[in-house]
Amino acid sequence: MTIQGIRVQAIHLPGSLARGMRHLACQYAVVISLAMALPVLWAQDQPPAASPTPAPPPPPVLENTGKPMILPFQCTAEDLQGAGLSCTEEEPCPLYLELTAVEPMGDRILAAGNIHSTATTLSSVLLASDDAGHTWREVHEHIRGAGLDRLQSLDAEIGWASGQFLSPLQRDPFLLVTSDGGKTWRQRDIFTESRENRFGSIQQFSFTAKDSGNLIIDRGKASDGDRYELYESSDAGDSWTIKETSTKPLVLKRPPVPSADWRVRDDGPTASFHIEHRQGQRWTSVAGFSVKLAACKLP
Repeated sequence: MTIQGIRVQAIHLPGSLARGMRHLACQYAVVISLAMALPVLWAQDQPPAASPTPAPPPPPVLENTGKPMILPFQCTAEDLQGAGLSCTEEEPCPLYLELTAVEPMGDRILAAGNIHSTATTLSSVLLASDDAGHTWREVHEHIRGAGLDRLQSLDAEIGWASGQFLSPLQRDPFLLVTSDGGKTWRQRDIFTESRENRFGSIQQFSFTAKDSGNLIIDRGKASDGDRYELYESSDAGDSWTIKETSTKPLVLKRPPVPSADWRVRDDGPTASFHIEHRQGQRWTSVAGFSVKLAACKLP
C-alpha cells in the first residue's frame, strides 16, 4: 500500500486478535456515546427553572396640587389580623394618617408617622420629596404594627428615623438607618435577640457624628427594673450597647437639636397635616396630607 508516495507494509493480524480489537473499538464507541448523552439526559431529568420573582411595583407618586394629598393605603387580611380588627364591606374601618416629624436631608424632605384606626396602629409611614414638595412617595415599606416618631439627618447622605411597635404596648424599639441620602434604609433593633423584656420606646436619640450616637429608652411604668436606659452606638446605629440604667429620667449630654426651619402642623379646618418651611418670620406650607384615608374593608 502506498500513502503519499511512501510504501507502507500492511500488517496482517491473526483472526482472533483482530476480532478482539474490533470488539474493544465497539465498546469504546458505546462508552463515548453514553458520555455524550449523559448531560442531555441529566438536563431532561431536572425540574424546570423557577421563574424569577417579579419585583414589587414602585410606590405611587403623589402630586401636590395645593390640596391635601390622600396617601394610598390598601389594608390586607394580615394587617387586620395583627391589629385585631374586623373590617368588611358592610362595616368598613376608618383609617387615619398621623405625621409626627419632618427633616431636611440635603435637597430631600423627609416626613415620618403612622397609619392607624380609631383603636390601634396598623403601620409605619416614611415619605420623601426631592423637588421641594411638588411630588412625594414612600421610601420605605410599611412596618406592620409600628410607628415612626423622630428623624435626624447628619448630612445629605446619613440619617435616621426612630420607631417602635405600638400594639398592644410599645415594644421592640428600632431605628431606620440610611447612608445613601434616603434612597435605601435598613432596620436596626435596639434590643438584642436574647432580651426577654422587650417593652419600651425611644424617648430621645441623637448623633453628633457617624460614630457617636446615644439614645434613651423609656420602658414604662410597669417595667420590672430601672425604667430608663441609656444606649450608645459607634457604628452609625447598626448596633447598640447599654451604658446606664436609672429609675429617674435620664438626659442626653448632647440632646437633638430640632430643625428651626421645618415643622409639621395639624390643621383642624382642613383635617390635614401640613409640612411647613419658615422663610424669615413667615411659615409657608410646602405640602398637605389628608388625615382621613380610604376606609379598610375586605370582601
